[in-house]
Amino acid sequence: MRTITTTEDLAAYCEAAKAAPYVTIDTEFLRERTYWSKLCLIQMALPGKTGEAVLVDPIEGHDMSLEPLYDLFRHKATVKVFHAARQDLEIFFVEGNVFPEPLFDTQIAAMVCGFGEQVGYETLVRKIAKENLDKTSRFTDWSRRPLSTAQQEYALADVTHLRVIYEWLAAQLAKNGRARWVSEELGILTEPETYTTHPDEAWMRIKTRTTSGRFLAVVKELARFREEYSQRNNVPRSRVMKDDALLELASTRPTTAEELGRSRLLMREGRKAEIADGILAAVKAGLEMKTENMPKPDTVREQLQVNTALADLLRVLLKAKSESLGVAPRLIASSSDLDAIAAGMRDVDTLQGWRKEAFGDDALRLCAGEIALSAKGSEVRIINL
Repeated sequence: MRTITTTEDLAAYCEAAKAAPYVTIDTEFLRERTYWSKLCLIQMALPGKTGEAVLVDPIEGHDMSLEPLYDLFRHKATVKVFHAARQDLEIFFVEGNVFPEPLFDTQIAAMVCGFGEQVGYETLVRKIAKENLDKTSRFTDWSRRPLSTAQQEYALADVTHLRVIYEWLAAQLAKNGRARWVSEELGILTEPETYTTHPDEAWMRIKTRTTSGRFLAVVKELARFREEYSQRNNVPRSRVMKDDALLELASTRPTTAEELGRSRLLMREGRKAEIADGILAAVKAGLEMKTENMPKPDTVREQLQVNTALADLLRVLLKAKSESLGVAPRLIASSSDLDAIAAGMRDVDTLQGWRKEAFGDDALRLCAGEIALSAKGSEVRIINL
């Protein structure tokens, strides 16, 4: 097996990849101790059993430029194949401001080909490639060097089996006509906004049942400070303060270092001067926020008047459609989406794109009384009225 550590060798390999119809790619990274993922290894393989598979090591090759790889990403004649690509793409977008084009994600393709929701790579290797993965190196610290032969082989397996999986799934999509479904899902993965976290919106990810405007104002300012500090210092949010500590501080609203010191949930890291000062400033900003600027929780769905009988019928319809299509129900519609449709909402993901074609159109016809559902044995049938 070959490990690439120089820009020249990477450029030569990427030039060879440009002549191929596709190249499989994976990464190994660490994120436990940082805000941004630390790229530790890139695995790549050319088509065919004899197509060369290599490791690209940015740690050993610390002077190596990844620009040849980014140039390959921009080369539209070669499909870039990943499995569960979201975190890989985030790394390349943050570091190189580039997305692979065209892109193929075998996890997404497998979902629309009947393998269930968020199917794992190991499952596809077993069911499609008819191979078994050696799991012994699964919990490797990929930032440590040197890598053992077993670790290198484990890493390469993430792209060598992927060749068989990609070719099989691509053929299935050609048969079932669902390539457009995959393209729509991939559009989300290659949207910069998917990987852009705005500190001003960080509070929306924090779960709380409290709807007090003043409480949410403090939550918003604390979440904004935490996000900005984490990004600026490249540390995990939890190192600054965990969500439970943030909610505690939004309730107690300390205004002095002494009051902050009484927090039960704030860890030692969060009591350091720079973070402590930031917390107190954030609390002050939340307490002084004008009423008209206070965040308002999205209670639209909570206030919906759901027709429960219709919601139940929609669930039966979803089960019938998902079984006939061989697609996991949750991939088509969530339970909250079904309730929203039953309450009269139409601006839901289930009624957009391929989901509308697969389920949404019939769901709307059911709501309008244009179709009925009938059971024959274990089969649910749609009857036009």
